Amino acid sequence: MQNESAKALDARSQPRPPFPEQHQESPGIESLLDPPPRYAADAYKPAGKLTDKVALITGGDSGIGRAVALMFAREGAAVAINYLPEEQTDAETTRHEIRKEGGACLLLPGDVSEPGTCEDLVEATVQHYGAIDILVSNSAYQRRKKKLDDLDDAELNYTFTTNVYAYVRLSRAALKHMKPGGAIIATSSVTGILGSETLPDYSATKGAINAFTKSLAQSVIKRGIRVNAVAPGPVWTPLNPSDDGLPPEDVAKFGAKTPIGRPAQPEEVAPAYVFLASNADSSYITGTVLQIMGGETAGG
Repeated sequence: MQNESAKALDARSQPRPPFPEQHQESPGIESLLDPPPRYAADAYKPAGKLTDKVALITGGDSGIGRAVALMFAREGAAVAINYLPEEQTDAETTRHEIRKEGGACLLLPGDVSEPGTCEDLVEATVQHYGAIDILVSNSAYQRRKKKLDDLDDAELNYTFTTNVYAYVRLSRAALKHMKPGGAIIATSSVTGILGSETLPDYSATKGAINAFTKSLAQSVIKRGIRVNAVAPGPVWTPLNPSDDGLPPEDVAKFGAKTPIGRPAQPEEVAPAYVFLASNADSSYITGTVLQIMGGETAGG
């Protein structure tokens, strides 16, 4: 009965596990995933909610970031996407999809964990488009561990630098240019709310993202700038199949333990970012962590 109810919740047929067993080297390439993640959101109806806005999206080449970039463009925003140089082919696909919609997409390769990159990304966006109205801090690193002893200081530092420091640095740089009506959105995770026994550092960074979101929202509210986060459950993106701690047989079952019985597709998560970026929809919402967790429920 529970499985039938979960299936009934699907507005359209979405891929369900088991998937083919597979693994990729980090950071992972979306075009190699089987089945391909769904990002086009054919059922979504744009309404010009972000017309004339400029958005910078880190991790915008694939996964959630690609779906958000495409949906923002369909809503009228000019988009800049950041990604690792190894992800160039995915980034070019994202740009192609945005251009097919008549949108503008600036490609900005770079590693957000490196000093100066975050500031450079913001400055490049402003120089190219003349403004930055929306920041989406979405880049992330994760690697599962069997025990805490498997987490050394070098990897701990890299996880926090990529997931948390970049969010702080990007926000600090963007706020120098943002005007009233601006929006900052971070990608959090169910692990930042419920924790994960195999992702202690990743979960800790997502908890830090939640706390920083609430703190920054209070700091800039008088400037008319809103700050929120989205906390997805499992999403079918390159992040997990490229996790060295997740064996191929577990990738095949990815997302099966959620109440809805499958992982989200990126196109199912992206509308939340439009909602939080749009002053027409969420002008009274700031400092919140919006949960999109496939039936998991949690306070906080």
